[in-house]
Amino acid sequence: MTGSRRPRRTRPAEAFETIEPPGDAEVVIAVVSVTFLMEILGVLSGSEVWLLGLLVFLPGAASALGTVRQTRFVAAWTTLVVTVTVVLRNVDDGHWLDRLLLVLFTLALAVTSVYACHRRVRREHEMLRLRSTAVAMQRHILHPLPLVTDDVLVNGVYEPLHEDRLVGGDIYDVVASPWGTRVLIGDVQGKGLAAVGTAFAVIGAFREAAYREPTLTALVDALDAAVVRHNSYAEHTGDDERFVTALVIGVDAGAEAQAVNCGHVLPQVLHQGAVTTPQLDSGVPLGLAELAVEPTIVGWFPFPDGATVLLSTDGLTETRAVDGTFYPLDERVAEHLDLSPTELPEALYEDSRAFAGHGGHHDDVAVLTVRRSPAH
Repeated sequence: MTGSRRPRRTRPAEAFETIEPPGDAEVVIAVVSVTFLMEILGVLSGSEVWLLGLLVFLPGAASALGTVRQTRFVAAWTTLVVTVTVVLRNVDDGHWLDRLLLVLFTLALAVTSVYACHRRVRREHEMLRLRSTAVAMQRHILHPLPLVTDDVLVNGVYEPLHEDRLVGGDIYDVVASPWGTRVLIGDVQGKGLAAVGTAFAVIGAFREAAYREPTLTALVDALDAAVVRHNSYAEHTGDDERFVTALVIGVDAGAEAQAVNCGHVLPQVLHQGAVTTPQLDSGVPLGLAELAVEPTIVGWFPFPDGATVLLSTDGLTETRAVDGTFYPLDERVAEHLDLSPTELPEALYEDSRAFAGHGGHHDDVAVLTVRRSPAH
């Protein structure tokens, strides 16, 4: 199984780099221009010294936007200009104490700005290292899309609600097993780091059990047991217990696919210009199997060559516009049948965001397309 792109649409690793500082030449030109502007205004107004006092704020701006070297230059330039102006202009007007305080204030602010820039740059480097580590962890937790096995090609979009998170409550994975390819898509109840911890537990259990268990029912039982164990740990640590809606699909060389639905959004099959929704029995979410009155049931649905199975989480189906209207997924899928399986998830994601608008309801979103590999 290989992947050539990240599963995230908008948060590649380079997006975590710090903002590019201005060039040295730009800083010099800006500072000199502001200085001459203050000089001209000072001459015209007759308050040259006091207007130049406004230059003391330049090092603060440089510390927020530039490098340490640039901040040092701005601080030194500002201190020099203010000092020379105070010493050489109007030295006999009797306000020498005010002028001395202005010089001292300029010097203090210059030193503080350089120190603040040092702190900012060091903090940015630390954050970059942490985020780079998080990116590496995410590549192991949520494999980059697309994913390819001997049976299927899986592509899609994965977008957590909060842009500063690499992993949200929605999960997915693909495992090639001796019994065909198993595909998982799920949604952890709740938000926050506790939900992410449950997501990790399910993904880890899926990767192990998908290769070990010969049937989907046994695989789902293993996932349910993993959620129960995680909830037991969460209870001892004071966290809330979670359940996980999930859909597990098995694809082999046959013309049909099998699936177990644990309270999740139903899949859709796109084939020859038509969209069908397989009727699968809906079981209880993972973590709640002991409350089920019926055993886990495997459903079957046609998955011929050339067909595409569309999988999504309720972050897509429950997207709401400002007036509370839910996103009409069936209609929008029918409108995008001319798109390839690679383009469809991105198109649906963008369409749902436009449908919700700025005042609508947003959530974590995962949209996957599963199609048979050409080799098959």
